Amino acid sequence: MSVHKSTPHEAAKLHVTGRARYTDDIPLPSNALHLAFGTSSVASGQITEMNLSAVENAKGVIAVYTADDIPGENDVSPIAHDEPMLTSTQVQYVGQPIFLVVANSHLNARKAARLGQISYDEQPPNLTIEQAMAADNPFEKPQKFLKGDPHAALNASTHQVSGSIDMGGQEHFYLEGQVAAAIPQDDGDMLIHSSTQHPSEVQHKVAHTLGVAFNAVRVETRRMGGGFGGKESQANLPACACALAAHLTNRPCKLRYDRDDDMVITGKRHDFRIDYDVGFDEVGKLNSVIMEHFTRCGWAMDLSAPVADRAMFHSDNAYNLPHAEIISHRLKTNMTSATAYRGFGGPQGAVAIERVMDHIAAHLGMDPLQVRRANFYVNGDTTPYHMTISDSVIAPLVDQLAKSSNYEKRRAEIEAENNANPNAVLRRGIALTPVKFGISFTLTKYNQAGALVHIYTDGSVHMNHAGTEMGQGLFTKIGQVAAHALGIDLGQVKISAADTAKIPNTSATAASSGTDLNGMAVQDACNTLKQRLQTLLQNHFETTADAEFYNGTITLDDHQISFKDAITLAYDARVQLSATGFYATPKIKWDREAGRGHPFYYFSYGAAVSEVVIDTLTGENRILRTDILHDAGQSLNPALDIGQIEGGFVQGAGWLTTEELVWDDKGNLKTHAPSTYKIPACSDRPPVFNVDLFENENTEPTIHKSKAVGEPPFLLGMSVFFALSHAISSTGNKNVYPSLDAPATPEAVLKTIYRNDGGGHGF
Repeated sequence: MSVHKSTPHEAAKLHVTGRARYTDDIPLPSNALHLAFGTSSVASGQITEMNLSAVENAKGVIAVYTADDIPGENDVSPIAHDEPMLTSTQVQYVGQPIFLVVANSHLNARKAARLGQISYDEQPPNLTIEQAMAADNPFEKPQKFLKGDPHAALNASTHQVSGSIDMGGQEHFYLEGQVAAAIPQDDGDMLIHSSTQHPSEVQHKVAHTLGVAFNAVRVETRRMGGGFGGKESQANLPACACALAAHLTNRPCKLRYDRDDDMVITGKRHDFRIDYDVGFDEVGKLNSVIMEHFTRCGWAMDLSAPVADRAMFHSDNAYNLPHAEIISHRLKTNMTSATAYRGFGGPQGAVAIERVMDHIAAHLGMDPLQVRRANFYVNGDTTPYHMTISDSVIAPLVDQLAKSSNYEKRRAEIEAENNANPNAVLRRGIALTPVKFGISFTLTKYNQAGALVHIYTDGSVHMNHAGTEMGQGLFTKIGQVAAHALGIDLGQVKISAADTAKIPNTSATAASSGTDLNGMAVQDACNTLKQRLQTLLQNHFETTADAEFYNGTITLDDHQISFKDAITLAYDARVQLSATGFYATPKIKWDREAGRGHPFYYFSYGAAVSEVVIDTLTGENRILRTDILHDAGQSLNPALDIGQIEGGFVQGAGWLTTEELVWDDKGNLKTHAPSTYKIPACSDRPPVFNVDLFENENTEPTIHKSKAVGEPPFLLGMSVFFALSHAISSTGNKNVYPSLDAPATPEAVLKTIYRNDGGGHGF
């Protein structure tokens, strides 16, 4: 059996030896050219004059292009047609591309790009939520979920609390930056090598840029050095720039952002402010939740609408909200356009409701886990968007984790220690937070995938599918699916690059759906091939028995034949040994205007317990221990899934603690390099880190009853944030809830400590 088995990543040896080939490693012809953008130095204004003579005369420069040189559409946006590749009039953020330099080397292109002389009629930028709300220029009208009568229920509640939480954005910090190359082909066709999660979208945007049909553009992606959503739409710009230059020069062209350029030009996670008013009873059970989301989207729409929608979808997390109103504002600001990021808005919504749970517990003097348990979904409950919950395992999962992590005893010990030492510099905290995460694209049409499977006459198998590999192990899992279906060894299966010439009209590898969609499509193709072989062998052996494919052998009753011999027999009999497969996720139905429907096929669940320590004099903090129990259904590959859970947790904890994006009042990103932007390092991993899979199987007929594991574990990092809040709560007035904002940097922790105790520490 090839599935439900821990198999190494198909490129593990290549990764660790440095031999894995990424887009930047692909050899190009000797006449290849290199590109760089000349970008805006102001956040808002009109271009009044542009002098590029110094750029054109710079060393190694072959050509300089502006918006006037684009033969087709000047747009690289994924949805709204509001992102010009090169702007010639209005600039809307610092770093916006204005002109494109084509030179004989990467370094010469970058040096020349800095020589452009551009004058602006500068205007005051809108950077804050308050400025954006005052400007009254949102991307779309406020969206709303409504369940029951939340305002009446709030007024009737025994207890009420109100609050607000700010959550910062997050830089993707993929190890491989944005990179693309374009190679002209016959008759004006174009081959694009792109580090993208969405080859079909790159294909479409390049075709629009050049003014050609989709079939004139082929996009190939073998692997990415990380994506995390940052290569879902952001890869369009470098690919279209390469295609433009290659088209105009008839030479191969390549564009690779340096890290600083990448961080300034590309989109980040959306930052949020969420205000809440909640009503509840004496045991913390919710009666009413009223939330208002304010989302800074940046200068263009990008994917902000579905991201903000998903924040609304996950504003319940694992809790039943009997009466709920959730309103979301999508605000235009003069900074780089926020984009997809692992969790796609879900983490922001979930953090807000977890803040509510903590706030209620503080108000009632209870352990937050008691409040959480009082509000867990049970099957039959409905969400704020009117979907009935039918697969909840959150209560038994949390019970198992609380027991295995010894949560109650540890919390009691921490409380006793903090209370016994009111002047102690070091304070510990602990928190257990759950996760419920909806799986599917909320735009129904994206829930589809295709596959192509060939069997060669030596019995080896070659596949293509609609997914892209960004280190998450998708190719390994899909290979396992095919090997299991055909009853052969995994070593006989090979998957080559995602390629729009082989699998058309692909959805992005996103929404945690890569294995669900592509695994089912590959299985469909394999089943077609198996049926052909079964018919052949039934005739050959003169039997009506069904064929069983296992361990390199095909068995029909008492008849056996090796897989390789069966393939030879099929070829000799002129049986087709190539098949396509297709899958469309069932049950998905969503009415966005009405705010109701069945947007998710199923939910993934999980929970984490984290223990932290803070230094009350400096705000410095550490994770001491984390225990995780996560629901991956019947895992296709436990080792890969545990790796994703560990990585997702650390990345989620980084978002909420160390990773801070800072813009000045002119719209300049000040944290645009590893020296100023702090992702978690190896030493930030908890020294005690226990990760287990919850024994469960998907209630829906997904591929081998597995569950998606890409995005949900990111939300497990919430446990660190609320453990920090618990530690801070021991430092001052127990009647004041410590409203910690994210990221909880040492500065933020320190400020919250002194706000919590009224400055008693002499701040």
